[in-house]
Amino acid sequence: MPKPPKNKRSSPGESDIALLAWLATSVSILTFLFYLKNGEVLLYGDAVAHINIARRVFDSKTPGLLQLGTVWLPLPHLLMVPSLISMNMWRSGAGGSIPSMVAYVFGVVGMFRLTRCAVSGSNPPDGVARAAAWIAALVYAANPNLMYMQSTAMGEAVYLAFFIWAVAYFCEWVQGNPAALTRCGLCIAGACLTRYDGWFLAVATLILVFMRFGEQLFRSRGRAALHGRVSDAHSPGNLAPRASLLKFVLISAAAPGLWLAYNAIVYRNPLEFENGPYSAKAIEARSQSAGNPGHPGSGNPLVAGMFVLKAGEDNVAANEWLQRGWVLLAIGAVLTPLILHRNESLRPFAKSAWPLALLLIPVPFYALSIAYGGVPIFVPEWWPFSHYNVRYGLQSLPAFCAAIAILVNFTLRSTWNWRLRFASVLALLAFVLASYSRVWRAGPVCLQEAEINMKTRNQLEIQLSAWLERLPPNATLLMYLGDHVGAVERSGIPLRHTINEGNHRVWKQPSDPEGLWERALADPPKYADYILAFEGDPVWQAVHNLPLREVVEVHVTGQARAVLYRAR
Repeated sequence: MPKPPKNKRSSPGESDIALLAWLATSVSILTFLFYLKNGEVLLYGDAVAHINIARRVFDSKTPGLLQLGTVWLPLPHLLMVPSLISMNMWRSGAGGSIPSMVAYVFGVVGMFRLTRCAVSGSNPPDGVARAAAWIAALVYAANPNLMYMQSTAMGEAVYLAFFIWAVAYFCEWVQGNPAALTRCGLCIAGACLTRYDGWFLAVATLILVFMRFGEQLFRSRGRAALHGRVSDAHSPGNLAPRASLLKFVLISAAAPGLWLAYNAIVYRNPLEFENGPYSAKAIEARSQSAGNPGHPGSGNPLVAGMFVLKAGEDNVAANEWLQRGWVLLAIGAVLTPLILHRNESLRPFAKSAWPLALLLIPVPFYALSIAYGGVPIFVPEWWPFSHYNVRYGLQSLPAFCAAIAILVNFTLRSTWNWRLRFASVLALLAFVLASYSRVWRAGPVCLQEAEINMKTRNQLEIQLSAWLERLPPNATLLMYLGDHVGAVERSGIPLRHTINEGNHRVWKQPSDPEGLWERALADPPKYADYILAFEGDPVWQAVHNLPLREVVEVHVTGQARAVLYRAR
């Protein structure tokens, strides 16, 4: 009787990835538990909004996919839905954190795979490539701001995972793996359904892919002409690459196309997310009409780019000199392959690193968004000396990590004395340790942003939730959820027990007097048992002149006055 075949030993790369995934999972869980215990998972107002957009897909008087809205892309919310079915997971915010935590693990592993591919040249990864990739992955995993953001329902960790894997598969395709191009397209599609950064990434990658195909076609025709052959355009050897290119284009374009179609069908405007009443441009226009000055960098891409870079620095270091050090490292990583390209032994490693340039995509994207898209970024060091959207700088983290991998790779492959090489790598690690330790000491800037901007809102919602918990279990509450849905979430009132703006049928235009939301505003006591109104919101305008019994009035400095009424 033949012996069963012995199990094949896993390759070093596979064992590295398994160990790295285990470490990242441990860090993710421990970090989440730390922030959950400290009550910091739901600090961001956007995190609360994301959770409740996902929840109302199935928990609403009018449930369905149309509850996803228009401004935010749908994939993060859809990923949250299964984990938010539990009432406890919803109220604690843990259900919204799970996709971010999973994405954090994938992002760490993707950072390893990307940098290992980029620094290994055209050869199979060796010990130096693995070492450089390990360092890049650990620098990514240990970033304090990323560790906090992956504990929340914010979309940064999810997008970064798709971003990193898209570039990783692009790198593998460049190095000769045809199947990687389709996987790259799938990751780009995921990125396009997570953040609008992905749309910019899709265009940039498409350009590079077309250039690569054009270069290969030119070379193949040149070789055919050199050998006196006529190239057959319909031969299998030519059709296969064209089929993979077509598949990549269709997959990459499908996600933006679907979102544009959704907006066109539901809102009668394919660019509703860009120029609709809840878009960044519209919010900025309302702010300026109220007498507020425009944000720094508006109309000036150069100034906007400086704010983007400063936000990136704030996410990796809390000291001005250390921040400058990160920029110098990035510049050094760009220049080193160019300088060493003349070295014949290092030339393959210099040529293989160019796909990492895609990691710089966030800088021009956010610079243009600030200059022309109504998206502000405020950093504490520059006027107006505040924190707003500083978390966008976290998109530069993969580029910083890749820069360190490039420098480690060329240092270890150089002809320097081994002591000098070892000391140089230790100096890089010491620099990263010093940067991150200062961030922990000062507090992650993303956490500071949430604490500063949401402090009074969270105070108001905590006070309101204490009153909402006292309402009868089956009572119906009329409320505009947009600004303070956290009060309902904290109190544990199912969203299907509320009448809110999400019950407005957006496809009924220009108005929908027969919609549930509109009927409730026209005659609140007929549809609701209790009414929660915030001064100035649509519910306030509908009820403040009605003879309703006031249960409680809550005032918090910096927030609109809130009044809870008993309607019947």
